[in-house]
Amino acid sequence: MKIGKDAMVGIEFSMSLDSGEEVDSSEPGKPLTFVFDCGQMLPGLERQLEGMEAGQSTKFTVEPEDGFGMPREELLQKVPRSRFPEGNELKPGMAFMFTGPSGSHPFTVREIDDENVTIDFNHPLCGQRLHFDVKVVEVRQATVEELESARQEATAEA
Repeated sequence: MKIGKDAMVGIEFSMSLDSGEEVDSSEPGKPLTFVFDCGQMLPGLERQLEGMEAGQSTKFTVEPEDGFGMPREELLQKVPRSRFPEGNELKPGMAFMFTGPSGSHPFTVREIDDENVTIDFNHPLCGQRLHFDVKVVEVRQATVEELESARQEATAEA
């Protein structure tokens, strides 16, 4: 079976940046599984995998627009330093989780001054080219339960 709409796909992969730094990978013997074309994966990754079969391997690059997107200025916010716990030594690059009415949202500290902290809700890998090394280890028709679960997950993330 070839990878296409409603296929359950299992891949072993590594993902690295232009610098060569590996930023994500599947665990040995534990492939990443997902339902194809349900919005669970990066669009650029899915485009490259479409039509492949179990046992095939490929290497490719995903541009930022088809990966985690480009940085968006509106996702940078200045908040009063007092919103952070006292005694908490803040440094640029630190990651935190904000939990609000719409769920949990990770953010990164970008800049700090005496009064404010600039926080960034952009994905840490936005604006980056992503290099993939992928081996397809499984392709089969997704079950009704898997399709429903994948669609609910994609809807919740949107």
